[in-house]
Amino acid sequence: MKKQDYINWDAYFMGIALLSTNRSKDPGTSVGACIVSQDNKILSVGYNGMPYGCSDDEYPWEREGDPFDTKYFYVCHAELNAILNYTGTDIKGSKVYVTLFPCNECTKAIIQKGIAEIIYMDDKYAHTPAVLASKRMLTSAGVKFTKYTPIGKDITLSL
Repeated sequence: MKKQDYINWDAYFMGIALLSTNRSKDPGTSVGACIVSQDNKILSVGYNGMPYGCSDDEYPWEREGDPFDTKYFYVCHAELNAILNYTGTDIKGSKVYVTLFPCNECTKAIIQKGIAEIIYMDDKYAHTPAVLASKRMLTSAGVKFTKYTPIGKDITLSL
């Protein structure tokens, strides 16, 4: 008889996105993303961090102060990193699992690449202009967005 307590696809892919957050060096908000094909194959992953060649020891991680001295001009978001990390030819019709609802800039990239659905874990910036703009664009473009529903099972990784 086969095992009965295996996890569903959503839990598996959100788990990959969550695991990816552990690569981020952002002290305030670590975000992970996992792009998945229509037949449940992982196409790409990403996390928020500095662009290649930009030392995360040289650039700021602060959230407040002079805008030039905060992380916002420099950090590449998890969703954009996952899109840029993809080495195939077409991700049209795929899903992206993200630990935080995408900002308006990442949303534009998601729409442009033809990603069909976003499954997100947290929407803590739901009432900010960036996320309100994201939801407006996603609705206009017909991109589905769904809050992840936890399966009620803890998964522990030991390294």
